[in-house]
Amino acid sequence: MKLQWKRLLLILAALALVAAACGSDSDDTSTGSGDDTEADGSDDDTEADGSDDDTEADGSDDDTEADGSDDDTDATEGDEGDEGDEGGSTEAPAEALISLDEECEAWGGLTAPEGYTVNLVTDIGKVDDGTFNQFAYEGLQGAIECFGIENSSFIETVSEADYGSNIATSLEADPNVIVTVGFLLTTDTEAAAVENPDVNFIGIDQFLLEYPTNMVGVLFNEHEGGFIAGALAASLSESGVVGVIGGREDVPPVVKFVNGFKAGALYVDPDVRPLSIYNESFGDPAKGASDANQFIGEGADVIFGAGGPTGSGGVKAAAEAGAWGIGVDQDEYYTTFEGGSAPGSDKLASSAVKRVDLAVFRNIATAIEDSFAGGVFVLTAENLGITYAPFHDAAIPADVAAKVEEVRAGLADGSIDTGICGIDGLLLGEGSACD
Repeated sequence: MKLQWKRLLLILAALALVAAACGSDSDDTSTGSGDDTEADGSDDDTEADGSDDDTEADGSDDDTEADGSDDDTDATEGDEGDEGDEGGSTEAPAEALISLDEECEAWGGLTAPEGYTVNLVTDIGKVDDGTFNQFAYEGLQGAIECFGIENSSFIETVSEADYGSNIATSLEADPNVIVTVGFLLTTDTEAAAVENPDVNFIGIDQFLLEYPTNMVGVLFNEHEGGFIAGALAASLSESGVVGVIGGREDVPPVVKFVNGFKAGALYVDPDVRPLSIYNESFGDPAKGASDANQFIGEGADVIFGAGGPTGSGGVKAAAEAGAWGIGVDQDEYYTTFEGGSAPGSDKLASSAVKRVDLAVFRNIATAIEDSFAGGVFVLTAENLGITYAPFHDAAIPADVAAKVEEVRAGLADGSIDTGICGIDGLLLGEGSACD
């Protein structure tokens, strides 16, 4: 697949500046904000200045490379295994997936100038947290390899109080680009961008009514990902009860995932009963497991986790109990289920993939190319930023696989509308920001 992404970036940026913020799903510049995968609590900040606690982004032993090495957790590397034991399929459609290697080829040998520096500041959590922060880090790793970036490091955030100081520490390295991950870093990222006009800032899940010219806010149609997960859940369910475990209700992407899941499930089966719960912490797998067990006790046989490690804890508990699980953000087969070696791997149906890695990669590329422009950059089903992971070890029936792909394709071409506001995740016509 050889896509002209540079042209697409410019088109999206232009559309974002003129599109109404209340666009429906058919408007792939609809906006949202928030971080659905913050993880609570790491032990130490990882400083960008090369101290002993640094985990450098340019290739330590624990790095998860974006180039398809053994430890690769890139959700875009499609599994081409044999069909499932019960007439199912382990493949997701090639047209729904693009690898970072393919993305690199599309940039035609673009190379970073000598001494080019790109740093990353995570939200609360680590770059190997298995979901949001890790996917941003993998996009950085892919850009380092593709463009020959010489200098890069990252800081792992411990507390919300550290956001501003971590960005300030990262700035001490005189970077060309800083990536900040998560809705909660929006204010500090904007302030740093205003004070440092020569540095380009990429803010993941960061929405502003007006951006500095050196700041891009990367947004996603998470409601489309939730819709795909809901369609899969309802198609697999035998009990007619499915559940979604969300993170914080005050984070719009979480609401978009949760309501998208409900809408997708009801789209496939109007009689299905979707259960849902929000959590105060993104970093409590034990609470997620408890939620999953509660849902299973109420008859649910498919569980979607949309709350970082909290949600992943629920997905893992469900799969270990024999129910179906659906992951989020990236392909949790490689993270939560350790590449198929963890118990319950055969019950992970798929993951609703939010291509944070592509967002980071593409915007670093525009910065190197000197075409970086402030504003909104939206990833959707249409531009391959929202999709689903391969089925891997799960014996997904062929008719279910076909239905899920039908839904994804319908979201991509605009023939299916989730009915959800792309800003706050609430249902259209029920008091959403889009009404």
